[in-house]
Amino acid sequence: MTEIASYTSSLARSRASQANENRPDVFAMAGREWDLLDGVFAPVHSPTTGVAMELLGLPGARDPDPVFRADGTFLEIGAGTGVIAVSAALAGCPRVVATDINALAVRNTAMNAERHGVADRLVSLHGDLFDAVGEGERFDTVYWHSNYVLAPAEYEYQADHERAYVDPGYGAHRRYLAEAPGLLTDGGTVLLQFSERGDLGLLLRLAGECGRTLRPVRRRHLTEGDETVELVLYEVIMKN
Repeated sequence: MTEIASYTSSLARSRASQANENRPDVFAMAGREWDLLDGVFAPVHSPTTGVAMELLGLPGARDPDPVFRADGTFLEIGAGTGVIAVSAALAGCPRVVATDINALAVRNTAMNAERHGVADRLVSLHGDLFDAVGEGERFDTVYWHSNYVLAPAEYEYQADHERAYVDPGYGAHRRYLAEAPGLLTDGGTVLLQFSERGDLGLLLRLAGECGRTLRPVRRRHLTEGDETVELVLYEVIMKN
């Protein structure tokens, strides 16, 4: 088990990704090419998006075995470049909604939906968590690869790019746990991707305060530098 990651280290990774002279305009993942805009989280600088593909069982994963309804509607929170949302559409989801608080990420997702021919069934929306989702909309799967590193509650973001790395006071996590189940169809599933770099104890406490439990669905390990880190896909379940 690694120590809970320092938020300052995560912010340094955010800055380094933005300043990287080798940051590409197009990158390859899951057998496809993807557009990458400046100011958007770069999957080429972190293996977590590739692990997300594995955890969800999306097309291009080594062992595609979806843990979501491939014939159902799909909502992704914090879509970034849109790799997950577009892949869900490519897997067969007839309607995919992708939201991001970063306007550049919203544009980036739309670009990749167009690139891969799924713009007719994927809509990219600008908003914080669920703010941009239409009233009364319901989904078979709600998914968030969270910004799992805890920052102090008083921390103020210096750039939207940082939002992909840290969550001050776990305010976004609390809101996701509280609100996501309300956007489900009957029998739908809320999924949360987390990491041991985050504060699992606090996450579990917040889940309990929101009347939720977390069930591990899949686990994967990734190597970052000299560290091996575990990422876990949880199902968020409402307590009876």
